[in-house]
Amino acid sequence: AIIATGPLTAPSLAQSIADATGADALAFFDAIAPIVHFDTINMDTAWFQSRYDKVGPGGNGKDYINCPMDKDQYFAFVQALLEGQKTEFKEWEGTPYFDGCLPIEVMAERGVETLRYGPMKPMGLTNAHNPSVKAYAVVQLRQDNALGTLYNMVGFQTKLKHAEQVRIFRTIPGLENAEFARLGGLHRNTYINSPTLLDPSLQLLNHITGGHIVSEDEPGKRSFQPMNVNFGLFPPVEAPKTDGKRLRGKDKTVAKRHAITARALADCREWLGQAPRTEAAA
Repeated sequence: AIIATGPLTAPSLAQSIADATGADALAFFDAIAPIVHFDTINMDTAWFQSRYDKVGPGGNGKDYINCPMDKDQYFAFVQALLEGQKTEFKEWEGTPYFDGCLPIEVMAERGVETLRYGPMKPMGLTNAHNPSVKAYAVVQLRQDNALGTLYNMVGFQTKLKHAEQVRIFRTIPGLENAEFARLGGLHRNTYINSPTLLDPSLQLLNHITGGHIVSEDEPGKRSFQPMNVNFGLFPPVEAPKTDGKRLRGKDKTVAKRHAITARALADCREWLGQAPRTEAAA
């Protein structure tokens, strides 16, 4: 049998897994950011631009909507985040946050300038409406659907109550009349300690997961926490050469990622007992 369960695992199933594994810390908080209807964003204030005009996959260098703040607006916004009413989760007290997805008000609690060096950093952006004035902070929104009618507030995961989200986020220049297709929220994810609980075939009730392991020589208690998949999790490879020459910069990065991907596919075929794929004859 295959048992597939997601972040909202039923308490009874989570308890059964905990009983079977002996685990006592199977949960962490994960948060989602609000989504705004594009036609309610004031583009007389906001503008399209990617940071440093970089072109991402499938992008054009203008893949984000940017909403600028001056210093007074930024400090007032941070204060509003700190004072805003939050949803409480007393039954989940002690559950850690996922560091890759911290609620924005939790980041604000770490210091008044934290957001300006995180999701609201203004570097690499120039206000198309007023190029000579540098924004003190910038809120970015990223396209969330193929039609371009919805935009996600980047880094704005939150546990603010819904009414507070509307009130506070509408103080952002450009979002004064924003209508939200979805407001932010918080939920609890459940995961297992894969390194100690999965066998070589990656099976534990057919549950597959991933995470970060603190090595034995690092200070503190050994830990295991989920994280988003990224190329840094895999053993490095040498970037292939072109005509005997070493690649540099972006070309080197892309080549290394292609090499890691090819190696992973080969490893999967070997693991599945399949014959190596050969190149078709010319």
